[in-house]
Amino acid sequence: MKTRFLFPNAMKRIGWFIFIPAVIAGIIFLFDGMEFDFLDARVFAIYDDEFMGETIYFKMTDNNLTDEILGILLLIGSVLVAFSKEKDEDEFIMKIRLESLLWATFVNIGFLLFCLMFIYGMMFFTVMLLNMYSLLILFIIRFNIIMYRTKKQMA
Repeated sequence: MKTRFLFPNAMKRIGWFIFIPAVIAGIIFLFDGMEFDFLDARVFAIYDDEFMGETIYFKMTDNNLTDEILGILLLIGSVLVAFSKEKDEDEFIMKIRLESLLWATFVNIGFLLFCLMFIYGMMFFTVMLLNMYSLLILFIIRFNIIMYRTKKQMA
């Protein structure tokens, strides 16, 4: 079966290699707030609204790049894991892939609706931050669980 828009199977291994450490480091960063001092840099900002400071448009600003690097690694790793072909990609796997993506979307929207109604203040900012990554993470979890169960039943 010819699949468009999926990465080659070899990219899945690279994706896991990036994804797992990025998730672990992201959780530590989220709860501990660790930042690496060597990642302090002067960067170009299109928009920077410093808390209790001036708003900057199209200028250089000082920033620690820990969260940006972790976010980029998490996105790249999760996209490679989620959208790489399986070794034997067929119509059944494509069906599982589609159903897992739909399920992850519905769960993600349900979570977001719940948070919109019951979470307020700065914690809502954290919820929105997690929401950026939760769709792909939920998809990866469900797709791999279904694939594992299917392989186990066939064995």
